[in-house]
Amino acid sequence: LEEEDSTEVAPEAEKSPEKIEKKISETFFYNSEDVHSRPFVTEDSGIPINLLTLEHSFGYDCKRSVNLMAMDSQTLLYIAGNQVVLLDLKTESQSYLRSSSGGGIGFITAHPTKQYFAVGEKGEKPNLIIYDYPSLRPYRILRGGTEKAYVFGDFNRAGTLLASIGSSPDYMLTIWDWKQEKIVLRSKAFSQDVYRVTFSPDNEEQLTTVGVGHIRFWKMALTFSGLKLQGALGRFGKTSVTDIIGYVELPDGKVISGAEWGNLLLWEGGLIKVELCRAGHKPCHSGPITQLVLDEGELTTVGQDGFIRVWNFEAIDAADSVDDTGLLEVEPMNELQVGKNVSLNFMSKVHDNGQPIWYAQDANGAIWKLDLTFSNMTRDPECLYTFHSGRIEAVSVSPVTYLMATTALDRSVRIYDFISNRQLSEIQFKQGGTALMWAPRVVNPKGGLIAVGFEDGVVRIIEIYDPKGLSALRGRTNIGNTEINLKQAFKPHTSAVTALAYEQNGDVLATGSKDKTVFFFAVEEKYEPIGFIHVPGPVQALQWSPPSHVESMLLILCENGFVLQVPAPVPEEQDTASTYQIKNLPTQYFHFYSIKSRIKLEEEIALREKKKQEKEKARLEWIKQQQEMGKDIEEEPEEEPEEEPLPPLYIPEEPSPILCGFYSAPGKFWLSLGGYDSGFLYHCAFSSNQHQEDPEQRQDEPFEVIPIEDTDNNPIHRISFCRLLMFCGMQNGALRVYALQDKDLSANTLKEYWSFNVHDNDYGQIRGICSSYDDRFLITCGEDGNIFTFNILSPEDIHKELKAKIPSPRSGLEMEKAADDIEDPNAYNIEEVKQKEEYERIMKEAEDKKSKKREELTALREEFLFLLQKNQELPKHMQLHRDVCL
Repeated sequence: LEEEDSTEVAPEAEKSPEKIEKKISETFFYNSEDVHSRPFVTEDSGIPINLLTLEHSFGYDCKRSVNLMAMDSQTLLYIAGNQVVLLDLKTESQSYLRSSSGGGIGFITAHPTKQYFAVGEKGEKPNLIIYDYPSLRPYRILRGGTEKAYVFGDFNRAGTLLASIGSSPDYMLTIWDWKQEKIVLRSKAFSQDVYRVTFSPDNEEQLTTVGVGHIRFWKMALTFSGLKLQGALGRFGKTSVTDIIGYVELPDGKVISGAEWGNLLLWEGGLIKVELCRAGHKPCHSGPITQLVLDEGELTTVGQDGFIRVWNFEAIDAADSVDDTGLLEVEPMNELQVGKNVSLNFMSKVHDNGQPIWYAQDANGAIWKLDLTFSNMTRDPECLYTFHSGRIEAVSVSPVTYLMATTALDRSVRIYDFISNRQLSEIQFKQGGTALMWAPRVVNPKGGLIAVGFEDGVVRIIEIYDPKGLSALRGRTNIGNTEINLKQAFKPHTSAVTALAYEQNGDVLATGSKDKTVFFFAVEEKYEPIGFIHVPGPVQALQWSPPSHVESMLLILCENGFVLQVPAPVPEEQDTASTYQIKNLPTQYFHFYSIKSRIKLEEEIALREKKKQEKEKARLEWIKQQQEMGKDIEEEPEEEPEEEPLPPLYIPEEPSPILCGFYSAPGKFWLSLGGYDSGFLYHCAFSSNQHQEDPEQRQDEPFEVIPIEDTDNNPIHRISFCRLLMFCGMQNGALRVYALQDKDLSANTLKEYWSFNVHDNDYGQIRGICSSYDDRFLITCGEDGNIFTFNILSPEDIHKELKAKIPSPRSGLEMEKAADDIEDPNAYNIEEVKQKEEYERIMKEAEDKKSKKREELTALREEFLFLLQKNQELPKHMQLHRDVCL
């Protein structure tokens, strides 16, 4: 068994009697205002620090391994980016605790008494903060437990000690006397990711840590040199090595853990004593076991398969292998399938009127309330809330009221009212949503139409309406206030739709895709295809020119460094008889050529020249001083130190991806790039020299660059304008704001800024930013599954008078037949249908031609046989011979 000692901590008795340690008073609290992070504002930005106030968190980071803590029957805690959300189940209101550093939050855990909870943060040398509950005052701040981030923490049963685990690079296991903010013991837990740590409930000198391919058993041992942590790695023996997430310590020192394949492993003395499965060698769960709970003498397992199973604890504790397989078959005493398409991550228990209630985190986007009494009075699982599961792909707001729509790869589109802070409705499809845009007022004055793109290339037009306005339902009281109707479905692309854009006058919808095409549709009652063009790369974004531009042009940004500009095609001018491909659309190309290396080289040359000048100036000053003092100066030629060679110019082999961009003037545009070329905003223009035969061979350089502070490894992914403010969504989940004098950008306007860490700093890249139709609210969504609404510049104004208005239904909607949907992901797209029709037309023409020839031949054959017959009937001397006939 591998053992690793911690740094020693001398027992209290051995400390010198003269040194009396100051004890932290039981009644001491920190000031909340001093603890919580605030936005960062550069000195002369002129932007008030309270520019944005968090209004509501609509999402749920359900993919985190443990992100739900029940404090009492009324309050749930979970992490949302840089906030801990406290959700009141009775009022459905939220309150928030911000991280102290703005670096993000790694874990939350509750004290056994629920009088406190701990928040382990992320960032440089992060804090671990203990909050008092329910006052939410910061009670203790633990420092120095890890370098970059806390990943898990656990109080011992007595509540006197707290164990924490750090992330890479140190993976530090720290035992705290948390009330005195002191480290008792510490040791590196493992050399790879550690997921969880817990104290043994029955022997608090023992702990267990688990993670990537390992489990480790720890003892706090009193040795002759003091208290030490001793860790022994579990040996898998003949059993396949597995990542371990769920496990539980038993009263006799054994440990039961889950395995990736769904079986239970019983550990004793650092070895696997037996592997448990169900009858017929079926696994205990289909997939990983995420949590094991020993509660009131029963062993409960929680699985990603959506099942909770209860096992006979005595039988498992006494289990032993019976044959060479090392497997022992056991059957659960009770089981509960929480629901279809449920993936359970974690459960947290509280008592309500003496009855145990469990709240469960569902990685597929839900929070459940569970009754695990397994009696004839047991209540069915209750789904309290549903959310998107995983990253939010797109967000868009209504052009007329306080509604927003979101979509994600979880195949749902959701509608929210962000005044009353409620999810109003959702609709499920067969494929994941990848793009979404609310149709502008010019297309639908009621603001009820939304275009949604999906991963299989389908675009759906959906409409939302208040069903109470339908004549067939008037007077009924049990109907909701928001319905979603599929109005039309069509398939312009063969792979994911990545961008949707309505032309300013609302006549044309453009759709872009990973399949390197842009399709145009005439926007009418029914969207009709105009045609499509091929582009040199997967489409990243589309933007129509604003009304201030004379011509209506479409800016097409491709992931691989290409930018194109095309005018809106005129439907009547397109010949779509045999193909929808538009071949004569005037196209301007821009192929981004990296100049970052040259900028850096010029900066280095200027820096070296400046240093030389300063050195020469200092030398002349010194000579002057010496001469003034009457000293003769004999200059010896100073040996110049050998200068380091200048760095060579570098052009990345893989072109840096274009992340976002927008028009600045006709034919001109700004770009933000990722990869090597991040760190700047690039001002570019389409060249008048557009006659190069091969766009791939172009090398177009920006004509102006603006360095953006601290973005070399943290590029801008989204840009949105509102009230002469430029809102930037960063890769690290931060929201950055620049104040503009007008819409023109310059190095001076982009020097000073306001920045706020909102989404998760590691995986919360901002995917969407938009402001409400009246610019009162800002909405952000991120890859961490979170959706936040902010009040812009008016924290005191609660907008009680504001209401979201659900659009009334179209007249005759209830009489309409439901639109045909496209459910087969392998269905033909519009052009493939056209080509199939064209092929069938050509084949039919060929077949018709063949039929006509066959008919002609049949007629000739019949005429020939008739003539032969006539010839036979003539007298012998008048008959023609057969060879003459042929």
